[in-house]
Amino acid sequence: MANEKILVLVHTDPEGALPRIARETVTGAQELAAGLGAAFALGVIGTRAAEAASELAGAGASDILTVSGPEFEASRYASDAAAAEALARESGATVVLAPATARFARALPGAAHRLGGRIDTRVASVAAAEGKVRLQRGYYRQRMVGTLTREARPWFVVVDGGAYAAWEGAPGTAAPREVPVKLPESARRTKVLGVVEAGSGASTIRPDAPLLFVAGAGWTKKQGDGAAHVKEAEGLIRDFLDRTPASLGSSKSLVDQSGGEGEVISFMSHLNQVGQTGASPRHPKGLATCCHGEEPHVVGWRFVRERRAVNLDPGCGWARGKADVLYVADAFQVMARVNALLAGG
Repeated sequence: MANEKILVLVHTDPEGALPRIARETVTGAQELAAGLGAAFALGVIGTRAAEAASELAGAGASDILTVSGPEFEASRYASDAAAAEALARESGATVVLAPATARFARALPGAAHRLGGRIDTRVASVAAAEGKVRLQRGYYRQRMVGTLTREARPWFVVVDGGAYAAWEGAPGTAAPREVPVKLPESARRTKVLGVVEAGSGASTIRPDAPLLFVAGAGWTKKQGDGAAHVKEAEGLIRDFLDRTPASLGSSKSLVDQSGGEGEVISFMSHLNQVGQTGASPRHPKGLATCCHGEEPHVVGWRFVRERRAVNLDPGCGWARGKADVLYVADAFQVMARVNALLAGG
């Protein structure tokens, strides 16, 4: 479709910082704009939006728009949907690219509906082909990939983290235009009091981490001495997470365990699950420990670029072409040594 107008929509966190996935989406917008021979505009929502816009000033946006103020500091559907709608209208965008954050996942479907547009989520790539915008996204728990295009406009495209490299250009000095937003009555009568995280799992899930560390049920099984050492396993895993910026994942078999048959790892929950019925993260590197590399689990690793595993069984699933490197070793001993090295010992 000729004469596309692209808007890349990002938001800051409550402290005014841009998440990494916002910079990744900027890269996607640059590539799409180059493929179409078009320009792209930048829209920033949230605290210190003008400062965040300056961080992205060197990305090549033809126009920079902001929505800021205390009403847009925290994630709230009513204000976020209104802000996204206002920015899309002001820019005249036909295609809106946005990062797949919890904040946008909640608000952008409403904004697309108000504008009479369409929205696609879980997008792995977006590009120009034969003058049209085409995207790829996963289906059936990421086992299948479909390529599609749409004629309806505006088209909101929510891009998954890790789909593009983060834009790392030097900051500049932006002169953004502040776009006024008329908040609905629902926004005026509600107030965000704070954020309460889930009691388990949330603090160990770090989407921007360079490493995904996945634990399997082998950590809670009987070891070579005939006894289980769950508390030792907890200590080794927690120590590693405390010493690195790694994100914690789990196999389904581990999070499905209950305390009825023995001890379980206390800080592990279904929020950590990776695999066919869990998450499909996009960390640059992954290390699996005490799990067997079975297909329902490995499908969640398809976007992890470098995969390594530690398992005592040389014939486990990881050894059958699913891991780049398999260490046939005792994970307890390996992680104890890794933690000692990280501690400088």
